[in-house]
This record gives sequence, structure tokens and C-alpha cells, in this order.
Amino acid sequence: MHRILKSVFALGALAVLAAPAAAESAKPTVVLVHGAFADASSWNDVIARLEKDGYPVVAVANPLRSVKSDGDYVGRIVAGIKTPVVLVGHSYGGSVISEAAAETKNVEALVYVAAFAPDKGESAADLSGKFPGSTLAPTLAEPVALENGGKDLYIQQDKFHEQFAADVPAKTAKLMAATQRPITEAALTEGAPGAAWQTIPSWFIYGDADKNIPAKALGWMAERARSKETVVVKGASHVVMVSHPDKVTKIIEDAASAKQR
Repeated sequence: MHRILKSVFALGALAVLAAPAAAESAKPTVVLVHGAFADASSWNDVIARLEKDGYPVVAVANPLRSVKSDGDYVGRIVAGIKTPVVLVGHSYGGSVISEAAAETKNVEALVYVAAFAPDKGESAADLSGKFPGSTLAPTLAEPVALENGGKDLYIQQDKFHEQFAADVPAKTAKLMAATQRPITEAALTEGAPGAAWQTIPSWFIYGDADKNIPAKALGWMAERARSKETVVVKGASHVVMVSHPDKVTKIIEDAASAKQR
């Protein structure tokens, strides 16, 4: 019995000694937030690469109702994760992560993928119109009236490929057009309540052929946020994570590893 107890205590001591080392080497959880006219499947190829490299991943179903309520929703998901988090947003999802991270304590890095990084009071509409180049407005379908008097917005399916995903195969873009999720008009014009990029390190990646958010606007936001790394993908559309998942994965992993070094 004495020998058994001695072995148990020895194993317990080894476990205690090993625990800090394991905690230090554990990778942060990557939380992915899609934007308007997309869904969580837009991250599929990025998810596969991240998981292959050992990263836990959560791809959130962004409600696309309002910056404040969407940010609160994502923030609650992040708060329930018991590891450090790298929070990644695409397009309007950038506004959401900027708000979500302002209310949580475990977000160590923000990654903006062709995404808005608004300051307090700025809206997605403000930022997309700050520089010329966006051709989104004429491609929108007839708005869908909501019970509260608001409107849901979609991109016309026959214009989706050229506007949203020009560098994606036509077959893939057609599926994306059919499964796109709407955003409320109010969400795109709502001033941001938070700007977490002011205090949390950020990384940016976008395409120079983006037709939703002008590349000049994306570069301006990256510079304002003092981006740790900015990658501009030549010829890439608004859905750079679909057309160039390797490059998007790399910058996410760069952000994740920065805190571990």
C-alpha cells in the first residue's frame, strides 16, 4: 500500500509540473465571424488548415442584425471559451469583432479579413464610402421588408459572382449566391459602439480587387489601427478567405503565434 501511495503521489507531482508547460504550449482558439451576404461555410478551407495545424476553431453564425447585438452575441460565445482567443472577422464581421472584443478579456489578437475596423461612431456605410470604388449598391436586390419596419438586404444572385466573389470558380460562387444570408440595412448604417483595435493588436489581409470595400479604405483602416502585419493579395476579391485560404490561414497563425513568442 505504501508503494502504491508513493507511486500515486509521484505521478501527481509529475502532472502538476507538466501542467504549466502544457498550458504554455496550448494554442489559442480561433473564432471566425463571417460578414454580410455570406455564412460560416465561407471559412471551410481556412478551418481545415487551422485544424490540421492544431488550432481549435469556432465559426460563429453571425446574426447580421445590428453591430451592438451581434457584437454582444459573439462576445458571449468568446467569454465562454476557456482559452485565449484570436478573433477573426470578415467584412461586416470586422465591425462585430471590434465590438465583441471590447467586452471580453481573453481576446489576444484581432484579424481583419477584407473587413471594417470602425472607430466609435463610424458605420460600415461610412467607411465603404470614404474612398471611391465600391460597386455594391447597384447590385443589391429588392429589400425584404421586416416586421419592425426595417429591411433585409441581399445581393442579386446573377450579380453575385462578379461583385462579391470574382476570383472564385463560377460553380462555387453560384452556391454562395444561393445560400447568402441577409443583413439588415440598419446594421450597415449603425455607428460602432466599440473599437477594440485601439487596445488589442490587429492584423489585416484583403484583396486589391475588392468591389465591396475599396482597397484604399481597407489600407487606410489597417494603417490607422497600426496593423502588426498587412497583407494585400493581388487580384483577390472580397472573399479572399475563399479564394486564398492559405494566405488567410497564415496571417491568422501569425497573429496566434505572436502572443506565444
